[in-house]
Amino acid sequence: MNSSPSFQQLETYIRDQMRMSHVYQPVMLQLLLENCGVASTEDVAKALLSYDRSQVEYYEIRTKNMVGKVLTQNGVIEPVKDGRRIVGYKLAASDLSEQEIAALVELCRQRLSAYIAQRGDGIWGHRGIADGYVPGSVRYDVLKRAKNRCELCGAHEDQAALHVDHIVPRAKGGSDDQSNFQALCITCNTNKRDRDDTDFREVLASYSVRDEACLFCSIDEDRVIGENELCYAIRDGFPVTPLHTLVIPKRHVADYFDLYQPELNAIQSMLREQREQILSADPAVTGFNVGINAGAEAGQTIFHVHVHLIPRRIGDVADPRGGVRGVLPEKQKY
Repeated sequence: MNSSPSFQQLETYIRDQMRMSHVYQPVMLQLLLENCGVASTEDVAKALLSYDRSQVEYYEIRTKNMVGKVLTQNGVIEPVKDGRRIVGYKLAASDLSEQEIAALVELCRQRLSAYIAQRGDGIWGHRGIADGYVPGSVRYDVLKRAKNRCELCGAHEDQAALHVDHIVPRAKGGSDDQSNFQALCITCNTNKRDRDDTDFREVLASYSVRDEACLFCSIDEDRVIGENELCYAIRDGFPVTPLHTLVIPKRHVADYFDLYQPELNAIQSMLREQREQILSADPAVTGFNVGINAGAEAGQTIFHVHVHLIPRRIGDVADPRGGVRGVLPEKQKY
């Protein structure tokens, strides 16, 4: 069968010329092709939305925490579980006829139409600012300020969908000024809802806190062997074993338990990175001790958090059993 010029042009574009930075182009073209070449902007938006996993996650949480919970409490539905995790729902009633189902579906449609007619656009007012959505420029600027991380738990946009939402909720008089927005991942934002007006941006600002008198706040740059946004790594000045490494948050903070989640994420990432580098540099390394001294009684002498990554090798001690229990020598063996 001979192909038409139009087919050949579109095939060449889709197969060879389409440069994709997102799913948008093939989704829109597929919709147009399946709808006789024409689609409304609303239809295109709905098609794009069907591929947006972040929106699916948003409504999955709404399903479990809100509508699913209410209907379950009223005995109308029952949760379907995989272990302890809710993966779906089913009707509590199992003896409905086709006619009864059709009648109930129509009743749901009537209730839905009446509610929409009564509330209008106000139904979705909780999700955006005055005109119903967060403008792209505002969202971009807020995410840029937050470095594309949740300003509460530290999750990166690659790990969870990020929402830009009000700090002081509009329901409590919060403004639509950009200064009243923050970036939160879908889980933190959903859990927060409109219950408080905590400003998590103070956490972001605190990452720049330094103490000029602190050794680890003014470390010689030549000693730094690894660095990311919130922490860096150096070799220990008094190593327990060769390649003994310290991972240190940039913020001046004394107690490990006062670290914010983004700092913990950064430290964990750096520990993994340094572990790989040490294993590559010395194949004799067969294990590691990872340790933190939190408080003077625990042996902390520099009151800026630092995590020890100590490579271990076969035979470096006669009997390594007990590991970090050796902080109290008489308790190491058990």
